Amino acid sequence: MGKYVIIIHGGAVQTDPSTIPPEKEAKLKAGLAQALHAGWEILHKGGSALDAVEAAVRAMEDNEDFNAGRGGMFTLNGEVETEASIMDGATLQGGAVSCVKLVKNPISLARAVMEKCKHTFLTAEGAQEFALAQGLPLEAPHYFKTEPQRQEWMEILQEQAVEHADRHDTVGAVALDQEGNLAVATSTGGIEGKLKGRVGDSCIYGGGTYANNEVCAASCTGDGEIIMLGALAHEVYALCKYKDLPIAEAVREAISMYADKLEGDRGIIALDPQGNFALESNTNVMRRAYRINDEEPFVDIWMDKKA
Repeated sequence: MGKYVIIIHGGAVQTDPSTIPPEKEAKLKAGLAQALHAGWEILHKGGSALDAVEAAVRAMEDNEDFNAGRGGMFTLNGEVETEASIMDGATLQGGAVSCVKLVKNPISLARAVMEKCKHTFLTAEGAQEFALAQGLPLEAPHYFKTEPQRQEWMEILQEQAVEHADRHDTVGAVALDQEGNLAVATSTGGIEGKLKGRVGDSCIYGGGTYANNEVCAASCTGDGEIIMLGALAHEVYALCKYKDLPIAEAVREAISMYADKLEGDRGIIALDPQGNFALESNTNVMRRAYRINDEEPFVDIWMDKKA
């Protein structure tokens, strides 16, 4: 039996600790633990890394405490537009979607694009029509909208200062299965107050997500604009492949790369074919969890408690 590992994140952000009171921290940890178990159980039974990352991310898309699927951020015009991507490290095939409405699980739509579409990326109405053609579950607009989102949207419209760390960022997962295959999945509702049609890094291959069996799998979280411009997921890949850096060192270097020109929150989870991994951010909060084989899982949100 080969080594198997799953790592997940639920977003990284720099915030005042008071924005995450103990009861909210407990809910976030419970959500992380549930998502981690959904993916780990598949790996433990000999399933694929691809199935594991999809299951973990689906669990967070269904949980309104995370900014993906249900609970996604409002655009300025009061809608929820989601995006997601998935990539198979064994085949280098991927599927990505953006500006998606009504689709309950954007990550499953991304996988359907990967497996059943001649393209690798669909957006807006095209992605929506493909979801309908595939018979994927849909929900009415109110399903995706929660009261905390609505309050934040109102504050943005009123040009008030907003800091709700529990409503911010992206979810993602990377996994190594018993056959030695890597996979990645990333999903988000985007940033607060975004313009209609805004696309972030979570659906961009090499930006916020990347997987290659020979080198690594990586999923990013933080400020999407700087993650895309820095091509951070691919940067981790390149540092490992061409500079021969260990995965942890590659992730640390990617986190700090061009920090003077591309300022903002960055968090990365990454995993190599040997099961070595890294969870790093330049923020004080990164919701994260991992489990190796049948060892005890690690779950936390504060970055002063190192994995």
